[in-house]
Amino acid sequence: MALYGVMATFQSFPSFGRVYAAYGGVFIVLSVLWGWSIDKKTPDLYDWLGAGICLVGVSVMLLAPRQ
Repeated sequence: MALYGVMATFQSFPSFGRVYAAYGGVFIVLSVLWGWSIDKKTPDLYDWLGAGICLVGVSVMLLAPRQ
């Protein structure tokens, strides 16, 4: 896992860090859905609230106007 994180630092794509962070937010939401469908762990209000906050953060990072 550490190597996965370190290798990402060598990317030359200008906004790679932003895309990488957005991927993390989507990963969190998909993890909640995976737990619900595969592991049969029903998400509670706080799971959904946290996942929603992550998606709002992803939206802010990716859709914010840049110069």
